Amino acid sequence: MSTEGQVIRCQAAVAWEPGKPLSIEEVDVAPPKAHEVRIKITATGVCHTDWAYLYETGQGMRARPYPLVLGHEGAGVVESVGPGVTTFSPGDKVIPLFLPQCGQCERCRSPKTNLCMKHWANTQMGVLADGTSRISCKGQQVYQFLGVSSFSQYTVVPDTSVTKIRDDSPLDKVCLLGCGVSTGYGAALNAGKVEPGSSCAVFGLGAVGLAAVMGCQVAGATRIIGVDINPDKFEKAKEFGATECVNPSEHSRPIQEVVVEMTAGGVDCALECVGSVTVMRAALESTREAWGTCVIVGWTETEEMSVIVHKLLMGRTLKGTYFGGWKSVESVPKLVEDYMNKKMKLDEFVTHTLPLDQINVAFDLLKSGKSIRTVVSL
Repeated sequence: MSTEGQVIRCQAAVAWEPGKPLSIEEVDVAPPKAHEVRIKITATGVCHTDWAYLYETGQGMRARPYPLVLGHEGAGVVESVGPGVTTFSPGDKVIPLFLPQCGQCERCRSPKTNLCMKHWANTQMGVLADGTSRISCKGQQVYQFLGVSSFSQYTVVPDTSVTKIRDDSPLDKVCLLGCGVSTGYGAALNAGKVEPGSSCAVFGLGAVGLAAVMGCQVAGATRIIGVDINPDKFEKAKEFGATECVNPSEHSRPIQEVVVEMTAGGVDCALECVGSVTVMRAALESTREAWGTCVIVGWTETEEMSVIVHKLLMGRTLKGTYFGGWKSVESVPKLVEDYMNKKMKLDEFVTHTLPLDQINVAFDLLKSGKSIRTVVSL
């Protein structure tokens, strides 16, 4: 029986308030309105950003309205489309996007940025274009994290925040291209512009950091130093292309001094994939004078970074990146193609696969450092 135009009742992991575990609830997902797409989510990655917004609000993360369905790294199949949608049809395999690409605004028309602002203010606050969410529970509106909410079996997103992918794509793998892998990989290729024969340091070897390591290797870097306080991650980092790894806790002096000494002056490119302002400064100071580049990839919203101005005056570049610099709608299908053609790794990021009702276990694995990416099957 067709569900088009009807409210769909399904399961979702609802955050009723910050700092508390998610609760599996029956939710109602309304039909898509104009220029919206309703998606049956089949798989979603569990990203550190999801955990951080739940448990670190006020500690570098701005507050979001609750109740809230988290999740922004999903993949699924189009169930139905709203009026005015011409580029998607029921049955299409898609990846919802927390970063839109409308193709019409000044930023979309510029090759200099991927930061489309279509519906940005609304989706940051968990609602769609009309100021409301399409998800409700127990008669109460439930907000959609970044306008996505992939921790729900169904969700509705703007048609500028979704991209169609090839029919044979394994959704439980390509979902990772909705955030973490694309972000780290693009940070090296698009923002860092890593060059053949160069040296790099990647600070933080979670999923984003490992993707950055992979990007450095693909770009032709000959020396890639992985930096993390968890030595259990070193073997995996080398699998992705790290040539050596260093643990800051094993040294009595600042890690930037260690990296500068290791490289006789500093690396050509450093990528910070932690979201710590202390690590951001260390990454900058680990780069080579005159042309070193530091890319801030790790996410934090309210903290201030301290920089010694002289470090910049001596020719270093400090820059940030969002979603790896990829123009989302057009780039994600190309990344899927690269994966399908064995030009990039995805399977190796997945360390655990769990059902939706174990979503809190996925968070525990993430926080303890025991997982790289847990994929939740919906």
